[in-house]
Amino acid sequence: MKHSKKILLAASLCLMSFMAGDNTLTKENGVYVIDTTELGKDVEGYNGPTPLKIYINNNKVEKIEALKSFETPKYYVKVKKALLEKWNGLKVKDAKALKVDAVTGATFSSEAVIKNVQLGLDYYESHK
Repeated sequence: MKHSKKILLAASLCLMSFMAGDNTLTKENGVYVIDTTELGKDVEGYNGPTPLKIYINNNKVEKIEALKSFETPKYYVKVKKALLEKWNGLKVKDAKALKVDAVTGATFSSEAVIKNVQLGLDYYESHK
């Protein structure tokens, strides 16, 4: 009996920690928010991961914001200004199909942001 209680307790704790730790898709005031921190943890820009938050309202991309990264600020500002608004206002399926070019001089960072957007939109479609 003691052994089965320990197993049950361990299983319950594992399940609770798994459920509590998944903040990839949340809903705030009717808007879905996809945080790509975990989804894109292996997507490297020039200096590391480039996590994003993607806001989706009524199946349209409302906005995309860059989260803390280690990208060189001088170049990452260019990427954020040139790319993050590209998907705004698009239906998710159209946003997924959008072909976006990298920013000259910041190719690695640009490609990482584009990949994170794709990952986030894919996640939204499969988990909404």
